[in-house]
Amino acid sequence: MTGYGKAVVELPHKKLTIEIKSLNSKQFDLFARIPMIYREKEIGLRNYLSKKLERGKIDLSLSVEYISKDVSATIDHTLLKQYHQEILSLAGELNISGPQDWFSTLLRLPDVMKQNTEELNDEEWAAIEKAVEKAVNELIDFRIQEGEMLKKLLAEKIAGIRQLLQNTEPYEDERLEKIKSRIYDGLAALDNKEYDTNRFEQEMIYYIEKLDVNEEKTRLTNHLDYFIETLNDQKSQGKKLGFIAQEMGREINTLGSKSNHSDMQRLVVQMKDELEQIKEQILNVL
Repeated sequence: MTGYGKAVVELPHKKLTIEIKSLNSKQFDLFARIPMIYREKEIGLRNYLSKKLERGKIDLSLSVEYISKDVSATIDHTLLKQYHQEILSLAGELNISGPQDWFSTLLRLPDVMKQNTEELNDEEWAAIEKAVEKAVNELIDFRIQEGEMLKKLLAEKIAGIRQLLQNTEPYEDERLEKIKSRIYDGLAALDNKEYDTNRFEQEMIYYIEKLDVNEEKTRLTNHLDYFIETLNDQKSQGKKLGFIAQEMGREINTLGSKSNHSDMQRLVVQMKDELEQIKEQILNVL
């Protein structure tokens, strides 16, 4: 979702610089800094950027540098006099002297110096629109480059979870045999007391079925496949990938609670670590 684009417009009397930055955000959020003369076009700019960039915290800056000596400015005489009187009055009340260089001090006060009002013409705005388009395309190219790196990283993490899941298989039968042995040893310690063999076998089957993880493994494998399928989709799928990651987390947690084997639980912890890294990186996906 992050990116940066820049474009410059050279006009006869001024140079305009357009910069667009994008950061991660759950929705489209635009902050625009543009001169007053272009404010009437802000809604159109917002709609264009929303359509092109879809999501992200967008920072748009349009700055103007006047390069012609003919650019005229005026001094607001009335405002300058008011400032002068206010400063003299306040200096008298505080019993302090006024500034040594009165004139330069007054000229620096807000709104004393004003550029003559400009009129926005269609030709100038068309040039600005073209520059904005160029900056946006640069930002999108930046996003695409970052996206390719993220895609590779996420695919590697999914492959890591898949491999860890396969590594649990040798421990599944082993843990069941250990459980059976522990139960039989417990019965043997009862000094040959009689028990209902059929009921015992039923309870044993019930207990083993509760520890069966085949369904969790199948669902997790399906989620891993769906994640990769969605990752390869050309459309913006960041939110969807987040939902799939949540479902993967549920299956991994259930797998851990049913594992009842230290080596198997260690693999589950590694899966959780891979999944957390996936969730962190999904925040960067559009």
